[in-house]
Amino acid sequence: MDVTVCICTHNRPRYVRDCIAGLNRQVPDLGGFAILLVDSGSTGSVPAELAVIAASAPNIRLIRLEQAGVSLARNAAAHAAATRFIAYIDDDAIPAPDWIATIHRALSDAGGSAAVIGGRILPRWEAPLPSWWPPSLRGVLSIIEHEGQGEYRSSALPTGLEPYAANMIVDAQALLRSGGFGGTLGRHGTALLSDEDVQLACKLQDQGFSVRYDSRITVYHQIQAQRLNPVWLLNRLFWQGASTVLTRRTLGYHRAVWHELPRRVLVGLLYAPTALLPRRSTRLLELRWRHAYAIGFVRTALGWQATRAAARAHPR
Repeated sequence: MDVTVCICTHNRPRYVRDCIAGLNRQVPDLGGFAILLVDSGSTGSVPAELAVIAASAPNIRLIRLEQAGVSLARNAAAHAAATRFIAYIDDDAIPAPDWIATIHRALSDAGGSAAVIGGRILPRWEAPLPSWWPPSLRGVLSIIEHEGQGEYRSSALPTGLEPYAANMIVDAQALLRSGGFGGTLGRHGTALLSDEDVQLACKLQDQGFSVRYDSRITVYHQIQAQRLNPVWLLNRLFWQGASTVLTRRTLGYHRAVWHELPRRVLVGLLYAPTALLPRRSTRLLELRWRHAYAIGFVRTALGWQATRAAARAHPR
């Protein structure tokens, strides 16, 4: 089964070079594969740099979008791909040398029935993970370390394990027929909206498609040193709270939002005094990240327009 690799990027040519270098090291030689490099509204000299990168190999095709947004970029790749399956990889991820070969093996094992196969994402640290970082929050750095295979949201996998588009193979036609990645979610500049990949997987699974995890498909995510600070972490958790509400409502799980709302209100009130601590402080982070998540959840549940705020954070 032929696969097109998709790399979506915004102002990060250095990471793109690392990602493509990893793709150039794929073994065994499977006769080549196409790469779609989607420039998601990069600015300054970056579009020219990406054009040079794309011209460095005959299998790379560059697509330029004037409007930034990772969901828009991924959907554009689905429209442009000439193969049934797209292997999405983040620009700051480096594929294992057998990544393409393992994708083919996993698709073959699934008998062509899987609409989504999520893979393992291991960290490659630009700086050591600080000792104060809550162990339960490694996942917010797009890390998936579970070993095994199985259907998401089943007893075969740990509760809460979800696919990330940093390493995710998708049936392009199933994606497009379902409406694609939600354009209201995904990164917008400094606004860390997320779950567009989780939303897509749940939507396809609810429609009866097989949505699987296979840890044999591995990439190494370059964890940026600038993210390893309390300000980024609290910002990330605030937007995750908002993303959770948006995802549930998009999927029609309205009752789940209202069921959880009283608990998030209580957490927000109980831990409100922690907001008086300086944002860069590492004190009481276990309480502060829960407060940040609760505030994002509650505000969005009660009508705050998170997607409009995200768009303002990265205007056209």
